[in-house]
Amino acid sequence: MSKVDRRIIKSQEAIKKAVLELMSEKSFDEITIQDIADRANVNRGTIYLHYLDKFDLLDKLMEEHINNLREACEWACDMEWVDATIVFFEYFESNYLFFSTMLASKGAPSFRSKFLDFLIDEFKDEVDTTTGKNDGLSKDVMVKFVGNAYVGVVESWLKDGMPSPPNVMAEQVGILLERIL
Repeated sequence: MSKVDRRIIKSQEAIKKAVLELMSEKSFDEITIQDIADRANVNRGTIYLHYLDKFDLLDKLMEEHINNLREACEWACDMEWVDATIVFFEYFESNYLFFSTMLASKGAPSFRSKFLDFLIDEFKDEVDTTTGKNDGLSKDVMVKFVGNAYVGVVESWLKDGMPSPPNVMAEQVGILLERIL
């Protein structure tokens, strides 16, 4: 596997941070490549080396976080709900700028849909509607309910400035997931 030049990584990180900062200040439609370049302290050409345009940059940034969450799901799915949920709330906290911009400030409504679709896909294997308290309920309704509730809690937590630490949120959400699923 070839090693990626640290300068490339540094430039890409600066570009991603710049677009998120700008999105927290003004609408994405108002942001130009020049704005991003100025904020990231790179040339416009550097942005075009890595991305087709600002929409490609945003799409890749969203996809990167969804993929990171998907990877975390692969190993966290063997944990109890509370423990698994801590992993995610810590990730949301460590990537606060991204998630607060995408969810709490409504920076990119398409991210909310992608995030919800991801959660629904992950929860569908956890739902059992054949026995117990969920016997006879619609699996589709349950996963949509749980997914929307999860997104809503994360949005609210971010919008309120993360008033509770990730472990407290994870415990609360984990207990609710155990009860529902």
